[in-house]
Amino acid sequence: MGRLYDARLSRHVTHREPYDARMIEYAWRGAFDSAEVEVLHAEGFGREPSEWDWAAQVERHSLGWVCARAGGALVGWVNVAWDGAAHAFVLDTIVAGDHRRQGIATRLVAAAAAGARAADCEWLHVDFEDHLTSFYLDSCGFTPTRAGLIRL
Repeated sequence: MGRLYDARLSRHVTHREPYDARMIEYAWRGAFDSAEVEVLHAEGFGREPSEWDWAAQVERHSLGWVCARAGGALVGWVNVAWDGAAHAFVLDTIVAGDHRRQGIATRLVAAAAAGARAADCEWLHVDFEDHLTSFYLDSCGFTPTRAGLIRL
């Protein structure tokens, strides 16, 4: 980032250099440490990190996951659960705060879709909060459907 002087505003403004998303490496079923996913997850969902064992969780229950790394650091992650057959489910799409709004989440979901397709899944599902509608429907290409939910 650099500081530029904007004469119209008579003050210095922060200028962010254009971001090059090609600098991010995406890996289907990429190696990760549970602690780094937990830190990212806690930041993304506004809670304190715990000792959750993400590696055991996804190895046991998931078709795969996608890791996004910038210079070796985990900056994005998504989990892809499945029913063991035709249906896969996007869970916990997370991008580090200082890497958001740069297309990383969209690329994470695209890599998740590619991984599910390669595993011969026929459907990729996602549920999301209202404020993420544009992201999942417009940016990622999901189609709205009727669904039901029970809070347990």
